[in-house]
Amino acid sequence: MRALVSASMSLFLAALLVTACATGSPTTTAPSTVAPSAASQSGSASPSGSASLFSPTDIAWLQLTVAMNERLLPVLDMVPGRTTDPGWQTFAARLGTAHRADLSTARRLLAESGAPATNPHEGHDMPGMVTEQELTTLRSVTGVAFERLAGQHVRAHLQQAVRVAAAEQRNGVYPATTALAAEVVRAGDAELARLDRLTP
Repeated sequence: MRALVSASMSLFLAALLVTACATGSPTTTAPSTVAPSAASQSGSASPSGSASLFSPTDIAWLQLTVAMNERLLPVLDMVPGRTTDPGWQTFAARLGTAHRADLSTARRLLAESGAPATNPHEGHDMPGMVTEQELTTLRSVTGVAFERLAGQHVRAHLQQAVRVAAAEQRNGVYPATTALAAEVVRAGDAELARLDRLTP
C-alpha cells in the first residue's frame, strides 16, 4: 500500500479530479504550495515579477509533475539494459527525451513562481509514481518480464499525468503552465496509444 500523501495535495487532487486519489495524513507535513502573493512578499519571486500571476493550483500541479517525472525517468533509463526489443528501446528513448524536457520546463516555471525549490512529495508514493520497491523488482528481471512490468508502470504514470494535467488545463491560471499541461495531455494520449500497440 502506498504511503499516505499530504493533506493539501489530497485536497488538490480531490478538488481537481473529483475523486479521492489518496487520503491526507494528520502526521504528514503539508507541501509548500505557497500562494504567489506570499512568495512575492518573501522576496523569492523572480525578477520578472511573474510570480504573482501563478495560482496555488499552478504551483501544486508543477510540483506534482516534477515529482512524477523524476520517478518515471529511472524506469525509462533501464530499458536499454533490460530488453533488446527495438520497439521498447525507441519508445523509451522518445518518452525519456520528452519527459526530461517537461521536467526542465516545470522546474523553470516553479522558479518563476517563487515556490520553494524543495520537493514537497519526497517520500510520498502517490498514484502514477514508481516506488523504490518497484524499481528494485524491475532491476531483477529482463526481457518479456521486464517489458510487462515496465509497461504497467509507464501506463499508470501516463494515465495519471494526463488526468492531473487536464485538471490543470481547466483550473490553472498562468498561461505557460496551462500550455505545458495541454502538451502533457496531448503527448500523454499519443504515448498511451503507442504503448497499446507495444504491449497488446
